[in-house]
Amino acid sequence: VWGSYRFVVVADGMEADGLKVIDLGAGHASSHESLCGRVILALKAQNLLNESVGAGYIERNWPRALKESGAWPLSGLRQSFLNGSLTRLLDPDATLRGKITEFVSHGDFGLASGPKPDGTYESVWFEQPVSADEVMFEANVFLLTKGRAKSLKTGAPPAVVAAGQQPPEPERQPDGNRDKQPQPVQPVTLTVSGTVPPEIWNRLGTKILPKLKSGTDLQVGVHFTVTVPADSATSLEKDLEQILADLGLGGSVRVEKR
Repeated sequence: VWGSYRFVVVADGMEADGLKVIDLGAGHASSHESLCGRVILALKAQNLLNESVGAGYIERNWPRALKESGAWPLSGLRQSFLNGSLTRLLDPDATLRGKITEFVSHGDFGLASGPKPDGTYESVWFEQPVSADEVMFEANVFLLTKGRAKSLKTGAPPAVVAAGQQPPEPERQPDGNRDKQPQPVQPVTLTVSGTVPPEIWNRLGTKILPKLKSGTDLQVGVHFTVTVPADSATSLEKDLEQILADLGLGGSVRVEKR
């Protein structure tokens, strides 16, 4: 057993194929360590696994798409520590739950739950003790940047205007009998298309889709083409149709044979 389990393969976005291979070298049971312990030591040596995480690390790796809102769903934060986007943790749930309560009480970050339509939240914690039970890794619970948390606690608006003053009106220029008004900026639609090699199919979903979700009206389609022997085509077609039906996609994705 010790001679057979020599290589560790983990997801790593820095590698060309998205996988990092670690050679553990020759091992022997007489070394008084477990196979799992040997893998953990190798991951730590490669800086792929850590015992804990600091506030500065999370702040430096805050997603660009979430910088404006200053709110990171805890479900997405936890997933980043699981899929290799951020450093891996020995016990992500326990570590993050303990560190988030610490960050909030020290004022490094804020915590919020129950988003409202006006951009506020039902509950906000900042620079105060917070129970670990409130740190739930769900989409409606958010880690807040210090600035966002402070503005929510103080009630300050996002755009600061001096007291007693109104925001300046756009400059008006005469044009015959009417003034010219600034034209609204029209949204731009981006389309991503092309052929994707098999070795990066999995990475495409984890890298591209989070970026696209920052916009609106996102539509994702699929187009697969494969050539198979004639005697197995009917069987494969039925298997594919059954899979699509199981996924609830039978009415929107179809299989065509030609």
